[in-house]
Amino acid sequence: MTLTLRIDDGAPPYEQVRAQISEQARSGALPVGYRLPTVRGLAGELGLAANTVAKAYRALEADGVIETRGRNGTFVAAAGQAADRELASAAQTYAARARRLGLAEPDALAAARDALRAAYRD
Repeated sequence: MTLTLRIDDGAPPYEQVRAQISEQARSGALPVGYRLPTVRGLAGELGLAANTVAKAYRALEADGVIETRGRNGTFVAAAGQAADRELASAAQTYAARARRLGLAEPDALAAARDALRAAYRD
């Protein structure tokens, strides 16, 4: 696992760690079942506070990218399936809400496109 922190990135260090681990897990660079370094170990390697890495790990676990198995460690989870299910659920919730608000389908799609463009600009 290779992580590179950029001070001039503008994103907080925990977000850089989270994003890079997430991308590596989703791309297969970190295979399902790969054991991640301990929070303290990774913090030491990156020169970060342990709380910073712990925050990234918590976010990754909430996203279903990693799973903690107690004293056995933290591992890359089968995140693709969990992410697909969560995305489908969010899309269904959005569609139902847009319909309740009386939006026409093209207007709901335009709003979703605008939100996606804004989110991916970062």
